[in-house]
Amino acid sequence: MSLPRSKRYWGTQRVARVCQVTPAGHKTPTGRRRVEAEDLAAFLRTHDMAVPAELEQGTGRDVVVVVEDDPGYLRALVLTIKKSDLGVEVVEAATGVDGLLEIGRMQPTLIVLDYGLPDLNAAQVIQRLLEPGRKLDAEVIVVTGGMPAEATAELHEMGVKVIVNKSDGMSAVVEAMRQALQRRKAA
Repeated sequence: MSLPRSKRYWGTQRVARVCQVTPAGHKTPTGRRRVEAEDLAAFLRTHDMAVPAELEQGTGRDVVVVVEDDPGYLRALVLTIKKSDLGVEVVEAATGVDGLLEIGRMQPTLIVLDYGLPDLNAAQVIQRLLEPGRKLDAEVIVVTGGMPAEATAELHEMGVKVIVNKSDGMSAVVEAMRQALQRRKAA
């Protein structure tokens, strides 16, 4: 009687060495590893492999950057957005600085921004996005558990159309996103 062969698994680093590719890809500010779509498509073409249509044409979906420091709320909100019928690509960030980096990298259609982040509040993030020489082409929705009254006026002066209180539920955030995306398509 022969013993069953155990399965062997190879780590990504080892696989990358065998394939003679760089395993790291692009490391996002949140620590996730990503590969540029163009690089992946080029790799597939080089090795005579099928290139999925979405790589050839891009996803065609709107990109939303969600900036939230509470990991539980962030996870739940992202899951709610993905389960909705919005059909958007969601990119996450946990701090204002990470959010700025992701916004610069992704050029999103929409930004969902927590007011009280540990490093920068929503107004400070938006100020940096509105600095001379920069162009804020995304609508910003601010989500808050509470903020000073003068902050609301300041955010509206900066162009924020919608502020959603977290106590209104995640469905209110999704509905605000839906309306923002509709405004964008109508413009």
